[in-house]
Amino acid sequence: MNITVVGSINLDLVASAPSLPAAGETVTGATLARHPGGKGANQALAVEKLGAEVCLIGRVGDDAMAGEALALLEDFGVDLSGVETDIAAPTGVALIAVDPSGENQIVVAAGANHLATPEQLPARIETALIVQLELPIDTVEAAVGRATGFVCANLAPAAPVSEQLLRRADLIVVNEVEAAFYGDILHHGGGRVVVTQGARGAEMYHRGVKVAWATPPSIVAVDATGAGDAFVGALTVALLEGMEPSDALRFACAAGAAAATRPGAQPSLPTRAEVEALLSG
Repeated sequence: MNITVVGSINLDLVASAPSLPAAGETVTGATLARHPGGKGANQALAVEKLGAEVCLIGRVGDDAMAGEALALLEDFGVDLSGVETDIAAPTGVALIAVDPSGENQIVVAAGANHLATPEQLPARIETALIVQLELPIDTVEAAVGRATGFVCANLAPAAPVSEQLLRRADLIVVNEVEAAFYGDILHHGGGRVVVTQGARGAEMYHRGVKVAWATPPSIVAVDATGAGDAFVGALTVALLEGMEPSDALRFACAAGAAAATRPGAQPSLPTRAEVEALLSG
């Protein structure tokens, strides 16, 4: 199975704190860690660890952070030939605060991600495709327009997109907040729409009708960063393998749950064996 991911590449700076700050509040007593991240990179590594062959297309800066951001992708054999280096902007950075329950707050400085252009894309994308919205929208739209196979659009963070993209996507994945932003237009195409609900699980719709739902296994959450990306990658792999919708949702929920049991985005992403063990346990 071959999958192309067009998306963001970041270095995550994660502060694990006793609590998340309210507006104007300073919280002390945190510990700091650095992890590779970015929705595109996370989803590329997620599907690679679940058994797919993955090519990532994205952009990093000409700086030391780029090596850190790409390290795990290189270690696991993701094809990085589509990743370009930009001398005009730094590698993207995400500032993440995490509390003891695993809840988080994230602020992203996109850096080189926002300089990824349609010219960076191949004329045709003949593998399955996963996109998110952390790159410029015209680049995302161009990727979807050049895809000849299965397209998964993770519409996060929420932003206006064309109706053509919504109609072209075979799979749309959003969380509850993003689903509220888009409203009924999500269901105007012929593809499946999945709405994630955190620890309560996920629901799948087809043309506005709920066709499947699943809840995640019980786990002790440590850090929810990357759990959504694990879900997107696992759901794409499961559907491409031909799993029934309910089984695919269960598989994806288990992948997301597994990712929440460890700190960091990419370091927490589970292998196929770990997901299957969680499902059988």
